Amino acid sequence: MTTRRGFLGTATAAGAVTILGSSTATAVTAGTTGTEPVGSTVENARESILAVNRGMRANYAVLKSDLIKHLSPVVVVQNDARGGKFTLVHNGTQESANPVSPVFELAKSISHVPLGIFSTIAPYLSDKVPNLPNADRIDPHDLKMVAFRGTGTTDWITPLKNFAANLTVARGNLDDADLPAEMVTSCGQLLDAALKFVDTSVASKSFDMKSFEDFSGSVYPNIRTNMKYAADAQIAGVQQIMKKWRAQIGEEEWKDLYTVVLSQWTTSVLNQNTIIIRPCMNPAKVDTHLIDLPAVEPPADPIFVALDNLARIVQDNIAAEMVFPVDHVVADALKGQQDLLSDEILDQLGGTAPGALTSSATTSGLAATSGLAASAADACPFHKKVAQA
Repeated sequence: MTTRRGFLGTATAAGAVTILGSSTATAVTAGTTGTEPVGSTVENARESILAVNRGMRANYAVLKSDLIKHLSPVVVVQNDARGGKFTLVHNGTQESANPVSPVFELAKSISHVPLGIFSTIAPYLSDKVPNLPNADRIDPHDLKMVAFRGTGTTDWITPLKNFAANLTVARGNLDDADLPAEMVTSCGQLLDAALKFVDTSVASKSFDMKSFEDFSGSVYPNIRTNMKYAADAQIAGVQQIMKKWRAQIGEEEWKDLYTVVLSQWTTSVLNQNTIIIRPCMNPAKVDTHLIDLPAVEPPADPIFVALDNLARIVQDNIAAEMVFPVDHVVADALKGQQDLLSDEILDQLGGTAPGALTSSATTSGLAATSGLAASAADACPFHKKVAQA
């Protein structure tokens, strides 16, 4: 049984719209079958049993679709190159803002230069890990897959020179970009070093992992400087918009605020916006009301995706207590990111979470001696609450 938030890390948010059953019409249509003959008594019997679950899903989808209209207050955060687009959903209205200063995007743009060069030349690397100080940190198999063109061609020269042309223009305009003086110096040094790497590589018609790491290592202090300015801009912008909306809707409603942060999987743990938002929310509820929703690509309709998944979470919070009133551990699993079958599967595979699905009286903590069980329990704020109780 695939459930809720834990599932979303392996699907795109856009895909989640379909996979999680946001289309009520589809669910209802599926729920109308199950009584037709299908060839044998066993198949008929099984089909009638499966029709029960289709009926459940149809009812569940209808509830979720209607609940979306009543979700309030909610802040939806779309992580993007500008530091994030924030939308307040409140009593049927929506208000959006990009609150972060342009300094954030400008600092990151120049800091991404080494990654831009790497992306151009990586397929032309040697597929053998060289003797470098960080060699033991490079996976040989991953390198073989990335270096899929090899060193036998100079096809990298033209795209690298094209990228360098962009760097040259940016370098010439740097002084007119109205940036902090320290950041101008930092960006200038980084761009100069990048252009030197390109010129040297093109002139010799060669590069290798060492020559690139010599360049990238030399500009790391510049990247750190830019990161400081980017972080400062993002903190100020996010705090300002959250403070504005808090005053706008009032403390009584703000204490129940849900925030859904749409992010890519690669930034879904310690996402920068999540970190900044956390202290802006009600500390008593933030663990369950601040929700990271990882995806692969930004969804076509991010507000709907956020609210669709939040509706599932909210209705599961109530369903958990009503469907499992006699077992709080299982109820908390339905509320959180843990699949209801996870502890049973751990038990059967040798995990030693002690009877997590049999009796809440014997399972005040799910971690026990199984590392997998411990990580599942630690990841769920509801389990933390039960353990503390």
